[in-house]
Amino acid sequence: MVEVRLPESLSTQAQLGEIGFDALCVECHGENAAGRNGVAPPLVHRIYEPSHHGDAAFLLAAQNGVRAHHWNFGNMPPVEGVTRADVMAITAYVRELQRANGIN
Repeated sequence: MVEVRLPESLSTQAQLGEIGFDALCVECHGENAAGRNGVAPPLVHRIYEPSHHGDAAFLLAAQNGVRAHHWNFGNMPPVEGVTRADVMAITAYVRELQRANGIN
């Protein structure tokens, strides 16, 4: 849905997050969190900048699901088997992708 520029390198935590993202999130949110038309929104988007959706929002969404409120993709269900550590690493990955795309 969006074009994502990749950072030159990822921190160790973001590297772990990329693995977790690819295992738990990519099916819906697309490669490099670019979104999938008709499925789920891009996470590399200004809507998800830290000042609007803090890191805790990612944790709550993954653990509890979230009602659709910015996009017309429908509600997001909870992610089965995701741990707090998984989400923290995945969030680090998403944040580094965001920064590489001018989203701070």
